[in-house]
Formats: sequence, C-alpha cells, structure tokens
Amino acid sequence: MLDLLAVQSSTANATLITLAYTLILAFILSSVIAWTYEKTFLGLSYSRNYVQALVLSSVVAATVMQAIGDNVGRGLGMLGALSIVRFRTSFKDPRDIMFIFASLGAGIGCGVFAWGAATGGTIAFCIVAFLLSRTGLGTKHFFDGMLRFAMPNDSAPRLAVEKILHSDLKTFILITMREVDGGARVDVAYQVRLRKSKPAAEVLAELSKIEGISDIQFMMQDATTQM
Repeated sequence: MLDLLAVQSSTANATLITLAYTLILAFILSSVIAWTYEKTFLGLSYSRNYVQALVLSSVVAATVMQAIGDNVGRGLGMLGALSIVRFRTSFKDPRDIMFIFASLGAGIGCGVFAWGAATGGTIAFCIVAFLLSRTGLGTKHFFDGMLRFAMPNDSAPRLAVEKILHSDLKTFILITMREVDGGARVDVAYQVRLRKSKPAAEVLAELSKIEGISDIQFMMQDATTQM
C-alpha cells in the first residue's frame, strides 16, 4: 500500500503515480468548489462554462506546478510564456473571482504536494460559502424593487397614481421623470417597498385600471442590482 506521506515528501522528481494522485485530487477538490458555486449562486448571469472553468483551472494549475517543481528556471520560463496570453474575460461579480482563486489555490496546493492544506482549505472555503449564502450576510434592501410606467401629463391620472401608491405601498420614492411624445406623456420610475398585504401583482393590476397608463413594469431589487 502506498504511503502517502512518503509520496508527499518526494516533490523533486514526481513519479507517474504521484502525478496521478495530484491531478485526481485537484479534480475532486475543484469539482466540490464548482458544486458549491452552483448551489450557492443567487444572481442572474449563471454560466455553465464558468462552472466548468473552475474545474479546468484547478487541473491546469496543478499541472503547471508539477511541471515547474523546484526549478527556478522553469518557473521564470513559465511566467514568460503565460505573460503573452491575454485574458479578455471580465467578472462583474467579485464573488466569481473568489471562486476562481479558490480553484486555483486548490490546484496549486495539489501541485506542490500540500494535499492537506489544499483539502482543508477547500472544505473551509465551501463551508463558509454555504454559511454566507444561507445567512444573507451583506443584504441591505431598503426597497423591494423598481416600478416604472408611462402616463398622460395631466393632473387627474397623477392624482390617481399617487392615491394608489400611498394606499398600497409602504414606501416609495421618485427616482426619474421624463417627458415623452412632445410633453403629452410622462415616463416615471419609483423605488418602492411593498406592503405584506399587497403583493406586486395587485399593485400593478390597480395601476393598469387608470386610464392612459401604459408600459407598466416592476423589477425586483435582486434583478436591478445585477443589471
């Protein structure tokens, strides 16, 4: 039976079996990270390719570290080779960058035979990611969403709209107003907070009864945050 501690101590000249252990462990750890990302994702722009990239990046990082080993010359050569690669992918969510770093860290840890550190770090990262997604740390919504519609530029529909907003909404604030159709109509947008007894569908239904109102839209706060 293979003594794993002995395998970990032979970092200078990695054998085929240690390389296999390294790549398999990197694949397993990065798969756990990718699965954690999938289960804790709360945004809108989910990408299957990104999840697969989490797994692939860890395997690549482990392979690169195996190729470099303890050779400084190889490390400088690898750095020069990678410097000519231009990565055009941009990340809108800082959380996605952290998952990439976690996957790369697991791969690097496996590549330098720090299997305990790679495994422990991956488990700790995944546990923290699950805890943060379940506790909702950082959530601070003053409003439930944005209400937008167009109405005639007249006092009668404006008073009817204000009456509905005051009676059906807990809080609302006007954020934009612009004239359209040569000043005949007004396009308005409100940040709103709903009452528990009045869901958004009922508010939209009452607004649609006002004569002349059109293009009624309601976007939840999570959606407007992502846009």
